[in-house]
Amino acid sequence: MTYSYVSHLECPICEKTYDTEERHQLCTCGSPLLVRYHLDRIKAEVERLSIGERSRDLWRYHELLPVRSPEHVVSLGEGMTPLLHLPRLGGEYGLARLYMKDEGLVPTGSFKARGAAVGVSKAKELGVKGLAMPTNGNAGAAWALYAARAGIEATIVMPQDAPSITRSEVALAGANLYLVDGLISDAGKIVAQAVADRGLYDASTLKEPYRIEGKKTMGIEIAEQLGWTMPDVILYPTGGGVGLIGIHKALLELREIGWLQGPLPRLVAVQAEGCAPIVKAWQEKKERSEFWHDSTTVAFGINVPKALGDFLVLRALYDTDGAAIAVSDEELLQEQKRIARLEGTFICPEGAAAFVAARKLAQSGWIKPDEKMVVLNTGAGIKYPETAVVSPPLLNIGDRIPAK
Repeated sequence: MTYSYVSHLECPICEKTYDTEERHQLCTCGSPLLVRYHLDRIKAEVERLSIGERSRDLWRYHELLPVRSPEHVVSLGEGMTPLLHLPRLGGEYGLARLYMKDEGLVPTGSFKARGAAVGVSKAKELGVKGLAMPTNGNAGAAWALYAARAGIEATIVMPQDAPSITRSEVALAGANLYLVDGLISDAGKIVAQAVADRGLYDASTLKEPYRIEGKKTMGIEIAEQLGWTMPDVILYPTGGGVGLIGIHKALLELREIGWLQGPLPRLVAVQAEGCAPIVKAWQEKKERSEFWHDSTTVAFGINVPKALGDFLVLRALYDTDGAAIAVSDEELLQEQKRIARLEGTFICPEGAAAFVAARKLAQSGWIKPDEKMVVLNTGAGIKYPETAVVSPPLLNIGDRIPAK
């Protein structure tokens, strides 16, 4: 049986191809590389019904993943997160078919585990002994922990303002952790120098081709969980944008092998008002974004002033007649509380930003009341305790709880 139908790497700019059995980072033209598969063979040889009989993790889709041999798979049980119907919140929005894909329940507490699982597995298959990456927090935590499981040394550089919990995850995993007094773009420059000096495998966002493949499984799962159909709209909190790129890629592949029919869902990139380069570029109908100076937001995971794959994000928006929208920190923090109160789920600030966008787009009429929409919550709220400040009253021993 063929485990992976991976074919080659391809540059989406100049179309140059590369071998997946060798280490590659960016194309010679500077573009990220995309993984391609023998989709015609998958269509002819793999039965969609067989997927339902497999283990409930992302490796159930191994034919559409780049790891050639199962012996190289590094897993902590990631994938198959819940797709929850949110009727009370949907009632507030005027949307009867509002769903949340909850990535807060994967290992390491964020969707970054998907990219780390596939990225580290492929790195192991390629014989990588040491990797390095900049991060806003969650990606570094995930890659450090999966690298530890694979026996690969990890070097992680993050802004000193990154969430403290993610720092602890990296340190406890035994990775080389460094903080920088700056943004993720500043951390990226330090990592680039370390890669050049020490020959490390560069695991920066889109500087290795395989993180996308892990992230795309969110799109495959959404399709499977909806009975191999597509929603009308998918909203995604967007920093580096790999998840949105991956979901778009997944749905295109599923449609090509005949597992999905019909138009693609409209994809929506959600950013914070304090860091919205994709939104600005989309509004101006540009192919690439500009560097966003002095970026700031409490949704730390989307504080990315310039994404390497911005053109791929924008292509996905244009291809699906999607949109890009920015929301304020005040709005997303209020929405985080509202969702916990109405639906009993404590989501991350990035996920809350996507829900604010859903509310706004429903109010404007861009999303119709009868449309089916999926909002991605990309991580667990408990990883950001500083966003939920509470001041409960203190009772003395023997006090009674006062009547409201």
